[in-house]
Amino acid sequence: MSSVRAKKHLGQHFLTDKNIALKIVDSLKPENRFSQVLEVGPGMGILSDVLLQNKQYETYMIDLDGESVEFLNKKYPDLGTKLIKGDFLELDFQAIFPGNVAVIGNFPYNISSQILFKILDNRDQIPEMVGMFQKEVAERCNAHPGTKEYGILSVFVQAYYTVQYLFTVKPGVFNPPPKVMSAVIRLNRNEVKTLDCDEKLFWKVVKAGFNQRRKTLRNSLSSLVSKDRMPEDPVFELRAERLSVADFVRLTNMITTGIHQPASSPE
Repeated sequence: MSSVRAKKHLGQHFLTDKNIALKIVDSLKPENRFSQVLEVGPGMGILSDVLLQNKQYETYMIDLDGESVEFLNKKYPDLGTKLIKGDFLELDFQAIFPGNVAVIGNFPYNISSQILFKILDNRDQIPEMVGMFQKEVAERCNAHPGTKEYGILSVFVQAYYTVQYLFTVKPGVFNPPPKVMSAVIRLNRNEVKTLDCDEKLFWKVVKAGFNQRRKTLRNSLSSLVSKDRMPEDPVFELRAERLSVADFVRLTNMITTGIHQPASSPE
């Protein structure tokens, strides 16, 4: 088998530029608390070639595409069980990796957000991620409050990771070329083990705020707590896009107080 056919339904765009592949892999920082790396969607192995040369970590790969897995089995016969045929979104990290593992990949653009949420779900085992995304998604991860790119993904990613926008990649270095620009970002797990609030409610607050982002928080959060139980705080007159992660933590704590506030007794 000389090559793998890129499949549109899997969102495959194979990177062909070896210099960019080297630049992506060099962005990994093994001193950041990991000795294992999982490559997602290796395709024909352009990143894998570079990863396997580095003896600072063990390289694992996962791909849903049977044709890719067959190709890579022949290319890297010594990988054995470190080459996984399966869906990254369904992967049980604790069952496969005994400790921390970094994630790297030229990710399928049609499931970019799902990949990031999978990383967030396993954040205590993933200290670092280096990945190629659609430029728009990369910008959303790195966006600041008050910008049009800032949204749910920005808040959740930045709550647990420090985001670095590394470089932009043009369509011509892929086969087939995507119709959009791409970008590589690095996520480094921050020191926050748990947020200083009810984390489940935090996620609900952020989603509710941005799902009606044109409304003030007093209106958009009324599905979580009635307006009469919201304190008279200026933050409730803002829209969600104005709030930092720390603001959302404070807001969540105020909402918690409102939810548990006893109902006023009739006179």
